[in-house]
Amino acid sequence: MTGIQASGAAAGYRPNRTLRLAVELRRQFARRRTLGVVALMVALPLLLIAALKLGASEDAGENNRINLVDVATASGLNFTLFVLFATTGFFLVVVYALFFGDTVASEAQWGALRYTLATPVPRMRLLRQKWLAALVLSVGALLTLTAVSVLAGSLAFGFGPIETPVGVTLSQGEGFVRLTGMLGYLAVHLLVVGTLAFWFSTITDAPLAAVGGAVFTMFVFAILDQVEQLGSLRDWFPTAGEFAWTDLLQTPVSDGDLFRGMVQSLVYAAVFTALGFRHFARRDVTS
Repeated sequence: MTGIQASGAAAGYRPNRTLRLAVELRRQFARRRTLGVVALMVALPLLLIAALKLGASEDAGENNRINLVDVATASGLNFTLFVLFATTGFFLVVVYALFFGDTVASEAQWGALRYTLATPVPRMRLLRQKWLAALVLSVGALLTLTAVSVLAGSLAFGFGPIETPVGVTLSQGEGFVRLTGMLGYLAVHLLVVGTLAFWFSTITDAPLAAVGGAVFTMFVFAILDQVEQLGSLRDWFPTAGEFAWTDLLQTPVSDGDLFRGMVQSLVYAAVFTALGFRHFARRDVTS
């Protein structure tokens, strides 16, 4: 019979060509959720600059104590580090959870998931493309926040070297290299909450439950991390190494916590991703 392959599929059907990443990214970029996150990433550095400018006092230079806010106004790179430090514990966690947790659950909530699979798009390819799209959007949001912070911060506070809180100065060239390493670490570490939300997204049809569940879980571990009686058990929490990227400000760089945090984050991300794929493969999609 013409038009039918031996496998029973229509002639010309290629499973590996369904739901291309570019198509999924265009769909995600067109959503108001994505546009809202991008707008926040652009607006947040500007709001922080305004707050630092308004909060500056004439006698601030007479204070011999170096704190994070004082260092933030030393240069554009310093301001960027301040923004990353201020957003790592909550803002970026929510962004990653939003992009990963909304990816499958939202389709199910709209009742479009089963129609997408009937296109037909293989289940594992559908999930893989959505995972990759969420990764691109999350890393893109992180890079947007950083780029705006560097540009706006440099215009507001000058193009200068990094002045660390301990008084060490890093040249602009070295500062950008270390900033790149910090972004790489953060992109990987935040995958923990992202992939956790992704797993939850394959379980529930409510995007808010997937996103909120992942964020709440990370906050619980962050609170438990403050309990010193737990001792070395805290080193295995998914929140461990959250601020290990600040070790790149040291001279020489202490890479012990960085390496451990990177490996541990990748392990958690791999486990949560595998659980998501496993559950979705067995899921009865009715919405």
